[in-house]
Amino acid sequence: MPRFHLSLGSNVGDRARAVEEAVDRLRAAGLAIDRVSSLWETEPVGEPAGPDWFLNAAASGETDLGPEQVLGICRRVEGAMGRERTVPGGPRVIDIDLLLLGDARVALPGCEVPHPRMHQRRFVLEPLCEIEPHAVHPALGLTVERLLERLVDPHRVRSRGPLARTASLS
Repeated sequence: MPRFHLSLGSNVGDRARAVEEAVDRLRAAGLAIDRVSSLWETEPVGEPAGPDWFLNAAASGETDLGPEQVLGICRRVEGAMGRERTVPGGPRVIDIDLLLLGDARVALPGCEVPHPRMHQRRFVLEPLCEIEPHAVHPALGLTVERLLERLVDPHRVRSRGPLARTASLS
């Protein structure tokens, strides 16, 4: 079964609780998450995101679902947690992005895998590198570790430690 890789982030309310709840809900929805990164506090990227720093994490596991199915689970979890998509890139209680799904390359409206900007974002690569440094970006042919080494991104990112209930899985 191919491995899936997700990025999770929150900059509204109890950010750590939101990320933790999202991981729990993703598991309950059938995604077999077996690795979860530490929490990373990250500077917001883009004006619509607002002034509040994000807490980000990465999660991964194996699935026999396709990209659209995995993304559908992510969107349902976001909706159940109160995510509203009113301002693109705006503040959010939870954001869940499908980054990679094995070697899949998909370009459909609303579903792009690999995530089209993952290789440009420190807040994505730092947590992902913590749990899956050797995962390969299928379009670029580079590992997550190598993408992070090559990254030019001035936004600040700092480790905040493990999630409370999922720390034993990373």
